[in-house]
Amino acid sequence: MASQDWIEKDFYAILGVAKDANEADIKKAYRKLARKYHPDTNQGDVTAEQKFKDISEAHSVLADKEQREQYDAIRAMGGGARFSAGGAGGAPGGGQAGFDDIFSNLFGGGGGARTRGGQPDFSDLFGGGGFGGGGGGFGQSAPPRKGADRTANTSISFSGSIKGTTIGLREQNGEVIDVRIPAGIKDGQSVRVRGKGQPGAAGNGDLLVKVKVAEHPFFKREENNIRVHVPVTFDEAVLGAKIHVPTLDGDTVAMKVPAGSNSGRTLRLKGRGVKTSKATGDLLIILDVVIPQNLSDAAKKAVEDFAAATQDADPREDLAAKAKL
Repeated sequence: MASQDWIEKDFYAILGVAKDANEADIKKAYRKLARKYHPDTNQGDVTAEQKFKDISEAHSVLADKEQREQYDAIRAMGGGARFSAGGAGGAPGGGQAGFDDIFSNLFGGGGGARTRGGQPDFSDLFGGGGFGGGGGGFGQSAPPRKGADRTANTSISFSGSIKGTTIGLREQNGEVIDVRIPAGIKDGQSVRVRGKGQPGAAGNGDLLVKVKVAEHPFFKREENNIRVHVPVTFDEAVLGAKIHVPTLDGDTVAMKVPAGSNSGRTLRLKGRGVKTSKATGDLLIILDVVIPQNLSDAAKKAVEDFAAATQDADPREDLAAKAKL
């Protein structure tokens, strides 16, 4: 962008922010205005289209720290006036100051602006970049920028997060964007859809879709592992048993419950957890010993016999010692 354009346009006013606005304020103002004047929502509106171009131009300068510093310096020196060539013999023309007159005091007063190769030398101001140079000086156009990214939210089932799925997001103009959700995605992660963001001179930005995963009544995810609680009977816990446990694949797998297992014991089944492109987790099986509530007379007698046979075993034998401070 030429320096003349920077002097003529008040980018702060275009975005509606103060001159000391921080990066977050500038970004917030741009997004709000970009949504309002976006061509997709104002089709055929020439005024809105121009407004959107002005907003994008203002944001591209103010969002870049180096360009913003140059813009502020140029606006401060130019004071909103146009630069004009001198008249005959170097005299100012049309009552407006020429380059030498505007910058003479800045670079040392009465002798006029310092020059390099017949052009004003701005190296002191911008660190060595003069007209046409590569140091970010006057006459150098800003590099083209990609459009801003957009964000969206979606919800998927627990099964969809494990196996992967595809969802469709509908735009205000009716366009449907297909978003592929990869297998193994976690709750709160985002998926990037290339080229579906705001338009820009260097191409469109991206669309970032944040994913909410619904909970499952049986499977609980912990990183790439899956925890399940499986009930076992008293005799299965005491004597040991073989049980069948559902897995994420939809089938069941046989597991051996070791004799003497307490409630809360965890058994691990390798490789039957969440599978991603980088890793595969395990299935963690927590045993819950279920105590029967309604015993028949025969069952009650059996428990009483068991209690009599194991009366010397006291699980709380050293509890008092552990409780001492």
